[in-house]
Amino acid sequence: MRPTLTAGPTVDKTGGISASSTDPARSAGERPPTGRARVLSGITPSGPLTLGNYLGALRRFVSEQDRADCFFFIADLHALTTPQDPRRLRELALQTAALYVASGLDPQRSTVFLQSQVPAHVELAYLLESTAYVGELGRMIQFKQKGGQPGTRASLFTYPCLMAADILLYQASSVPVGGDQDQHVELARDLAVRFNREYGVTFVVPTLARAALAARVADLADPAAKMSKSAPDSAPGVIRMLDPEPVIARKIARAVTDSDGEVRYDPAAKPGVSNLLDIVAFITDESPDVVTAGVSTYRELKAECTGRVVDVLAPIQRRYAELQADPAALLDVLAFGAERARTEAAPVLARAKAAMGLPPLARA
Repeated sequence: MRPTLTAGPTVDKTGGISASSTDPARSAGERPPTGRARVLSGITPSGPLTLGNYLGALRRFVSEQDRADCFFFIADLHALTTPQDPRRLRELALQTAALYVASGLDPQRSTVFLQSQVPAHVELAYLLESTAYVGELGRMIQFKQKGGQPGTRASLFTYPCLMAADILLYQASSVPVGGDQDQHVELARDLAVRFNREYGVTFVVPTLARAALAARVADLADPAAKMSKSAPDSAPGVIRMLDPEPVIARKIARAVTDSDGEVRYDPAAKPGVSNLLDIVAFITDESPDVVTAGVSTYRELKAECTGRVVDVLAPIQRRYAELQADPAALLDVLAFGAERARTEAAPVLARAKAAMGLPPLARA
């Protein structure tokens, strides 16, 4: 049966590893049954989601539902590129899924699933590993930054192939990403072109589309760094989506500013103050200059920021609590989403396997 969970609040914005298509043509020239655009996005459950994840990704996910066929997944396989406590990873994956729904993703309109529950992602990733070259994987920036150390996992080296599989399985032709993912999307393009050249046209070749300016929320204690979900749970500059109001207030009250006392939007000279102005601007859909005009002191700015953050997260937290009270309902949503994703991915994987000369599964 189709899940009947109701969605939470609906809003907009941009962010996340994502792919979209206004014409996700298949190799045989088909279009998806609805003929609508297609959007695919995923978030790795490497830590509890932050305010930055909400403003930069989840708000956009929600806004896409009425215009596109949406596939939103929790990239739990990507998390395995670094050591994880199994129980914590499981908890974070389900928590992330619950926050997807609590933020407004409607399982009636979007396919929400765990990456690990759709085996085609791993199968196609191996086929793409068999298409990729060691040299191009070794040039990936994230491997250069994190690899080469004792205990580095092989999956850190090969996971760009898994990311390419995530994109190519769902035949999205345009991939809007931020700068930190450009290289991986270029690799997905290269692999699709190479595969099509060597084995026959099988994949839609995605185009890298520079996304509109996304909400980038900086760490309150270190405005030079982004607000990262991978930061320690106790990080003072990271607002988690499930932080209670007093914690949010304390973190914002202690946010780094500067000593001149002037409320002015200047990211280069006043990164801390500008970050607080950005947060309010992202929430209210106003410009930082408009926000600046409404406050005159740092105290007023922090009070305004606290109120806005609490107001935007409170309904999500209430919806999350409802979902936690009925965990079976969330598991039903994920099971339904995984089944739908498997159905969508199966013919693409079958074409790729056939193109490489792998025999089909005998019919019963």
